[in-house]
Amino acid sequence: MVRFAVIGTNKITDKFIEAASLCKKFKLAAVYSRTKERAIEFGSKYGVSLVYDDLDKLAESKEVDAVYVASPNSLHASQSIKMMNGKKHVLCEKTIASNKKELEEMIKASRDNGVILLEAMRSVFDPGFKIIEDNLCKLGIIRRATFQYCQYSSRYDNFKKGIIENAFNPIFSNGALMDIGVYCVHPLVKLFGMPKKVWANAVILENGVDGAGTIMAQYDGMQAELIYSKITNSALPSQIQGEKGCMIIKEIPDIKKVVIVYNNGDKEEISVTNKYDNNMYYEIEEFIKLIETKKSADIHNQYSIMELEVMDEARRQMGIKFPADK
Repeated sequence: MVRFAVIGTNKITDKFIEAASLCKKFKLAAVYSRTKERAIEFGSKYGVSLVYDDLDKLAESKEVDAVYVASPNSLHASQSIKMMNGKKHVLCEKTIASNKKELEEMIKASRDNGVILLEAMRSVFDPGFKIIEDNLCKLGIIRRATFQYCQYSSRYDNFKKGIIENAFNPIFSNGALMDIGVYCVHPLVKLFGMPKKVWANAVILENGVDGAGTIMAQYDGMQAELIYSKITNSALPSQIQGEKGCMIIKEIPDIKKVVIVYNNGDKEEISVTNKYDNNMYYEIEEFIKLIETKKSADIHNQYSIMELEVMDEARRQMGIKFPADK
């Protein structure tokens, strides 16, 4: 049994607990919030009485083995390192860090303390992603990948009224790229590795945050384009084009099926069977397995490093700077 604490008492933490409760070796042991009152309120929903409003005390706790970090992106590195220095394993919500430098410091802390650090990138642990990997060979030589995730944010309505929430505040290392675009970047580098070159541009809103963006990536013999937005929706799927056919992927963060359309017009539909509705389950299952087998998370973290290297360069070209970049 792995005893978890959660940092963050928001909707994503509720979804995490819902998914984690399906894992037989998960136990919710503690809750952290900035105020004791909020921690007690959130913990009471799940029958948890061990609460903290002091991160140092949580890091020192003997009642906690692992921590799920779901605070704003700007806090991920400092909070995760504090927990790992307290010998706690850390599952950190995407985007795992503000930049590549922070992530390298986090990985060093995990190695120094002999604990697991993993980015909660649900899409690549989803069984639907394995279907993509297993069937890419059917497409022949890959020439283009187009990944897109455009989801109009309810918080954008408040933004237009002058109410700036965390999701639209660059002080917290947030914005469309960090919140939405990462779901396109990470699968790209996991499937195809680090691009030779990237070009990027964005729709910058009045407070300096990116509302939408596009990243072009160059590989040997292949192009990729990543399209993401928090201020519009899209009805178009993602796709991977090869010389023998095209793979159509409806939703890159939560893959339920893929359709291959071959050059002769034949179609092959491959569905994911027996999949949990809340696909955060699979990242939690992998995290617990790494803890119990004492295997390295480097096999996964290498892609998080590439992800942030691409995003750092994209932000440089877009002119998006975070306080954490100093």
